[in-house]
Parts: sequence; C-alpha cells; structure tokens
Amino acid sequence: MRYETPDPLHPALLPGLIAAEDGLARLDERAARHAVAEGFRERGQFFDAAAALWVAGELVHVEDLVLHDSHMDARAPSHELTIAHGVLRARRRLELAEPGWALTLPGMNALRGEQGGVAADDGYPEPPNARPSADAVSERADDRDENPLADEFAELDAAIARSQRLLDFHAGSLPEPAPTLSAERAVAEPTGQLGLLFDEEWDEGARLDAWRGVLAAADQLPAGLGAAILFDAWERIEPLRRQHWLGSLLVGAYLRYRGKVASHVLAFNTGLKTIRHERRRSKDRLTRLSAFLEAMAMTADLGLKELDRLSLARTQMEMRIKDRRSNSNLPGLIDLVLSRPVVSTAMIARHLGVTQRGALNLVRELGVREITGRGRYRGWGVI
Repeated sequence: MRYETPDPLHPALLPGLIAAEDGLARLDERAARHAVAEGFRERGQFFDAAAALWVAGELVHVEDLVLHDSHMDARAPSHELTIAHGVLRARRRLELAEPGWALTLPGMNALRGEQGGVAADDGYPEPPNARPSADAVSERADDRDENPLADEFAELDAAIARSQRLLDFHAGSLPEPAPTLSAERAVAEPTGQLGLLFDEEWDEGARLDAWRGVLAAADQLPAGLGAAILFDAWERIEPLRRQHWLGSLLVGAYLRYRGKVASHVLAFNTGLKTIRHERRRSKDRLTRLSAFLEAMAMTADLGLKELDRLSLARTQMEMRIKDRRSNSNLPGLIDLVLSRPVVSTAMIARHLGVTQRGALNLVRELGVREITGRGRYRGWGVI
C-alpha cells in the first residue's frame, strides 16, 4: 500500500504550518528551561494517554489512570484503562530512548512487541530452566490422560509463574518487559483460530515498510508538515491491527528527532482531541493535514498554558511554606503534586513516608484543591 505525499507548497497549508511551527518552537524553548519542566513532562504523559483513548472513542478518567499506574486502583481496571496504561508505558519508553529510535525498524518492532520473539505471554522474561524438558512434557501428557483436570492445573501453574515474574520485576531483579500480543490473540493462536479475530491477509510488516517509506519525503519538509504527513500516512495505511494509537506517539517522537520539540515527547493527542472528527477523518487530504497542523498548534498552546498554571501553583504553594522548618515534608508534597494530575492520600503517604492521617494534614496545610468531588477515594491536584 502506497501513500502519495501532497504538494508541500499548497497555499491552504501555509497558515496552519506557520502557526504550528511557531507554537512548537515556543513550547520547546520554555519546556526546556522552565522550573516546573519535570512535572510538566510527567503530567503530560498521563493527559496524553487519556486523550489517546478519547480520540479512539473511549473514555478513561485521568485519576483512574494515575491510581492504576501507582497500583492503587479504586476498582477493577477496565479494558480501556489497561490500554491507556499501555500508552503511558510506551510514552515513557520513548522519553528514555534516543531521538529517532522509535522510527527505526528495531524501535518499531520493540514498541509493537515483535522483537526477538515473545518469551512469555505476559512479556516478562522467563527465569532460567523455565521451559519444560521433553521428559516433563511426556509426563504431563500421561497425567492429562489420567487426570481430566491436568490442563486446569497447568494453567494455574502458568498464572503463578507469571505472577512471580511480575513480582521479581517490581523488586528490580528483572528488566522491563516489552509489549506483547494481546490476550485474545494469544488465546487464538495456539488453537489455530487467529483468522476468526484478525485478518490473515493483513501484513503488518509490509504496511510498516510502506509507512517508513514516507519518512524520506517527510525529512525534506519542515518538521511540522513532515509530522502531519507521517500521521496522515499512518491513518491511511493503518499499519497495526492493534496499537493504532502508536501513530500519535510517533508524531512526538518524529518532532523530537527533527529537533523541533527536543525537550520532551509532544503530547499530540491533547491537541488532537480538540479537532472535530469530521476534519480529522475527512476524505480531503488537505483538510486532514490542516486539521493535524492545527492540532499541533493547539497542543503547543495548551502546553504553554499548563506551564503557566504549574508555575503559578508552585509560587502559591511555596509562599505557604516560607517559614516552615527545614525538615518539613511540605516541599516533597509540592514536587509530588506538580508531577501528577491528581494525588491521593495513599500516594502521598507512600511517597513521603507518613501515615494517611499525616498526609491529610499536609494537604490541608498546603491548601491543595480537592478535585474529585467524592467523599471516598478523594484526590487533590492542580487544575
């Protein structure tokens, strides 16, 4: 599948391109030097992940995503929340990677979970001697003939092993896992029923090659227009059956690679969600490109406003602790509040090493606003 690049000098694209380039340059300059730059980047990860699901037509509350990321869910996580957390993890991986890594073939394969095969269906490396020997497989076959519940017990053993690998990972003895196949695909493949859930003629490798073929043309254009063309090509070619949200993250990765927004991975979805669906999915390519350029300009504008809001909130909170003792926990609470869209008492208690009652007292002293409006599972943050 091929994608024909449009005329880069079309007059209809110039106003949007100028606004996008100017806004992105201003945002990058401020985000690179601002006092609250670290908190701005971390908060942007959560807002962009929630906006990615919004663009896809799903609703995920930012506070639920923050609690899920901290392993403090107030309820069982939904399917949409799990996907949003996958977007969050992918964004963090892009932040830590070298500029341009995501645009290479190894980077793309890593982000879609296809590098070097999958060791385990949960993505965590198997410990040594984890795979059964031939004798063990034979013994299991004999047990299956004698015990009709052998398969169920085997599944329980596998679940326990995955849980142990998860615990080992959080304890620091295993590296971070790579994204893997979805649960429904992992179930369908061993039984030969993959065709019931996925199009067998969908060649992800060929589609990704077609998309990466647009990179050479995009590199010859201004960074903003090149990113818009790459995103439009992603929307038209649709390289991945799953993880379609990866295209919006690659926009930020490309702008970082080109040096247009080098301070962070642009939260492109936060601006894209403000554009009407009719323009984003228009049949006219110039309309789509103009919409994507407007989304970049809107993202830059929202980012600048967020920096101003965080700077003002930090100044106000620091004035409250001006005469506090040097070993007070309030400065640590300020850093935590500025780095998360919302914080709970449990998060504050764990981060500062205090009790939940003490966390409530600190919140009251700092004057942070309660933003959930709930009597239980309350959260505080800067809005």
